Amino acid sequence: MNDNASEKTTISIPSTGLIARWQNIPLYARIVFALVLGLLTGLMLGNDAAVLAVPGKLVLRLLGALAPALILAAIVHTFMTTQLGGPLAMRLPRLLLLNTLVAIAVGLTVANVIQPGQGAGLSPPTPHDEATKSANPLALFLENVPKSLLGPLGDDGKVIGVIFIAVAFGMALRKERERPLGTVGHLVELFLESLIRILHWIIALVPFAVFGIVANIVGTEGFAPFKALGIFVLSVLLALAIQAGYYLLRIRFGSWVRPGELLRGGRDALVMAFSTASSTATMPVTYAALKDRMGLREQSASMGALVGANFNNDGTALYEAMAALFIAQMIGMALSFQQQLMVVLTSIIASVGAAGIPEAGLVTMTMVFTAVGLPVEYIPVLLTVDWFLDRCRTAINVMGDMNVSCLLDGTHKERV
Repeated sequence: MNDNASEKTTISIPSTGLIARWQNIPLYARIVFALVLGLLTGLMLGNDAAVLAVPGKLVLRLLGALAPALILAAIVHTFMTTQLGGPLAMRLPRLLLLNTLVAIAVGLTVANVIQPGQGAGLSPPTPHDEATKSANPLALFLENVPKSLLGPLGDDGKVIGVIFIAVAFGMALRKERERPLGTVGHLVELFLESLIRILHWIIALVPFAVFGIVANIVGTEGFAPFKALGIFVLSVLLALAIQAGYYLLRIRFGSWVRPGELLRGGRDALVMAFSTASSTATMPVTYAALKDRMGLREQSASMGALVGANFNNDGTALYEAMAALFIAQMIGMALSFQQQLMVVLTSIIASVGAAGIPEAGLVTMTMVFTAVGLPVEYIPVLLTVDWFLDRCRTAINVMGDMNVSCLLDGTHKERV
């Protein structure tokens, strides 16, 4: 996420005054502010803070509706635009898949051994009955927010959901109404850009979701879940460190590049990845580090840094697997081996092409949770620390790209 293509999360509608100043604050700073405000509000309101969970449910409902279409458009666009060819292209998919499988295995192993969410005592969400929905305008409003992008166009007959979708795409396409569409590629690109623009608007609401869910948890559950969150952060950092060690070990025995040379030559790319939380923005720096500073062949550097970056999101896949187990442990839900296998499969599928989606980890996490029946309502709990872990896993994503390039370059350096 990311692993993310962009940190821009502001609505592209001119605004002035307080709203403009709020939007100019970086997203992570807004989330931290919302976290602190949520803690104070939860302490003051106690059990009455439960009603504040509604913004979080709304944001997650919107993300859940948008996620499948976004992943579909991103994967289609990635495969249509990525240049694949030559002998190295046959090795690339195997390396990418192996790295991703190892990352998920590391994440699941660490989460199962440490069990950071154990004992948090978080109550699983209880669905409201129909009488409550009819008596509660907010719950009734949430019910009319579409659960999927195409759902309201099918048999569920919710006209309000159709209006939601129509207004969203109408606003997203306003600036594109004169745009010529000459090929199928142009149409796919327009669809993806429209979805990403809508996603920007939803992500702008994330701080409000964090405020609501934190206030609700502190008011009704206390601070135990947040103690578990600290252990989760340490567990993720440990898993990412193990994954980094795996990369260096693979390079030591599968490439002429030495691990120390990789860290020295690629430090600019790793620092930029951590600073921007964007593997896409770091791509040119990664390519230059591989080709100019480490001396890899041009094709090896481009395959790993440019092509691999669109498919290789090991840090994101590792994090999402751990996040699924963490939330399950917090609510006392044991994931079976089959469910954990489903987490693996969903993480792999969701990570393909996700590098082109802003806040990719947040978007794809809704799909992973839904696949194994976990409540997405608690994803905002993770957002309180995600702004930091996002940067860490993006650095691992970039390190994975460099790992692939080094392995593709072989065990003998090209002599000029």
